[in-house]
Amino acid sequence: MTFDPASYDFIQSPGPVPIRAATVLPARRENVELRTADGHTLVGELALPESGEVKATLITLHPLPTHGGFMDSHVFRKASYRLPALAGVAVLRFNTRGTSSPRGTSGGSFEEGVGERYDVEAAVAYAVERGLPNRWLVGWSFGTELALMYGAVDPVAQEVEGAVLLSPPLHRATDKNLVQWAESGKPLTVVVPEHDDYLQPAEAASRFSLVPQARVVGVDGAKHLWVGEKQASRALMEIVGTVVPGGTPGGLPSEWDGPAATATA
Repeated sequence: MTFDPASYDFIQSPGPVPIRAATVLPARRENVELRTADGHTLVGELALPESGEVKATLITLHPLPTHGGFMDSHVFRKASYRLPALAGVAVLRFNTRGTSSPRGTSGGSFEEGVGERYDVEAAVAYAVERGLPNRWLVGWSFGTELALMYGAVDPVAQEVEGAVLLSPPLHRATDKNLVQWAESGKPLTVVVPEHDDYLQPAEAASRFSLVPQARVVGVDGAKHLWVGEKQASRALMEIVGTVVPGGTPGGLPSEWDGPAATATA
């Protein structure tokens, strides 16, 4: 059965409480479907602030589905749990073609990042159709490859402000794609764990030197999967600090005083 994001049971906290891995903060959440130009239906979820201005929109591109990546990969799941309430940020998550999660299974099958071009285009088109402002691609691992390969070329380039990359392996994306980003002039924030399995900060700085406007951020102690609350929170802080005008002075709150729910999965 498809998970209903409106089914969370929110309870008023007695006062400020720590935000933990399974803490779900209030938002307007809905299941969505994206239609690709080559005929597939992708399943996803959109989380919006309950009220007030949408300051930025994250179009998330998840890690490699053949190695367990999906729309619920933990950094993106926590983004949807927290950022609408803490930062006024809309979060669009979806399963790329052939990928499954509790939300359901997207049509098609994994295409090594080639057919997934249509998935990226469909997600961006959906965000545009919904009138979501200040749109940014946010890729993690395999998702960074999709952002680099397709984010700086039309039709995507004309509809997004830039991209944030978490743990880019630079396996499928080539120097040609980096040059395209350089020529686009669009901002690129590259967040690289100190102990990444594929690309560590010094090498990342060298590879991304092809993109003069790229900002490479090395994160001490972090690994490719951003495991642990400290590292996941740091990843979210870097994302919000990039996409929200004016950034996040003082960082994201670690406590919440208000209604909250607890995710069971």
